[in-house]
Amino acid sequence: MPIRLTRRGRVVVFCFLLAVAGGLLVLVSTPGRAADPPGPAPTVIVQPGDTLWGIAGRHAGSRGRDATVEDIRRLNDLDGYGIDAGQRLILPRTR
Repeated sequence: MPIRLTRRGRVVVFCFLLAVAGGLLVLVSTPGRAADPPGPAPTVIVQPGDTLWGIAGRHAGSRGRDATVEDIRRLNDLDGYGIDAGQRLILPRTR
């Protein structure tokens, strides 16, 4: 005698199979880059003639130079905008 499912029974079986397939997908998928520990922060050694705006312009990416200048100031606890040759600056991570 074959099993006959009502409409509700078919929906329940379908949802169960969908949940099992989703669970298997989660188990076999690889973790994203967010799970990777971040590497060391990028740094730069200030060369003679470098300015904060020049360094920011070279490393700004899509954020823009002004925002990058402020990020560099914040990361390095700079009160002003002056930097000295030989100084190591921590740069913001680019995305």
